[in-house]
Amino acid sequence: MTVELMNPDGLPKPDVYRQLSIATGSRLVFLAGQVARDADGNRVGTDDFAAQVEQAYLNVATALAAVGGSFDDVAKLTIYVVDWGPEKFPLLGEGVARAAAKLGVDPVKPITLIGVAALGEPDLLVEVEATAVLD
Repeated sequence: MTVELMNPDGLPKPDVYRQLSIATGSRLVFLAGQVARDADGNRVGTDDFAAQVEQAYLNVATALAAVGGSFDDVAKLTIYVVDWGPEKFPLLGEGVARAAAKLGVDPVKPITLIGVAALGEPDLLVEVEATAVLD
């Protein structure tokens, strides 16, 4: 594997993400933000935050598969959430867990979670951006 994840001593050790990743591959992949749209551009999960998270994560995996990678190659995620509040945290976890189960991967990565007022389209609730490292 080209990406090693860790929580170093001296920093908190959260269960839901890692503080850093060490990448040793030779190809960097920068994904545009992935949203709740299927391959035909149809909306997935209208007003369903967990379903939109799941679809965005699945789209990250689809994009990486197209270049010979997988979700395991992700070194860092940035997650943009419309009107973020702590009440959305369980739904975020639910969507991530469902995607991880479908993909058969450990979804725990270094992440930055950013609350935003809106995304590019009014029906979007979440956007997931990824950086991956491939050999």
